[in-house]
Amino acid sequence: MAKLRVGVVSPEREIWSGEADMVIAKTVDGEIGIMPQHAPVLGVLVEGGVLRVKREGKGDLVAAVHGGFISVADDEVSVLAEVAELGSEVDVAAARDALERAQAAIEASQEDADAAIEAKRAKARLRAAGEEV
Repeated sequence: MAKLRVGVVSPEREIWSGEADMVIAKTVDGEIGIMPQHAPVLGVLVEGGVLRVKREGKGDLVAAVHGGFISVADDEVSVLAEVAELGSEVDVAAARDALERAQAAIEASQEDADAAIEAKRAKARLRAAGEEV
């Protein structure tokens, strides 16, 4: 069966690369699922999204992805994220603390855009780590 070649990178490092059966990402136009032989596409990733890389027999790879792009061409998927973190690398306690601080800032000032972004990022980190939000 055909496989996808997947690479997930951020400005700081290569997050992950390898073969996959399917990639699911949230773009500004909605959630997109990519399988082998998918038509070429370029999408803008949402702030605070979760990326799922499905790998038969190896379990899903899950990452919190904050902004950036996803590109698909010739069974190759490139995720170029502004910030990304594998679910297995998430410090759950720190993410919960960041979410609580962001929510408190939002409650104190309804127009705090930075706090809203931080809340989205913290929620994505927690979802990537398999936590309920």
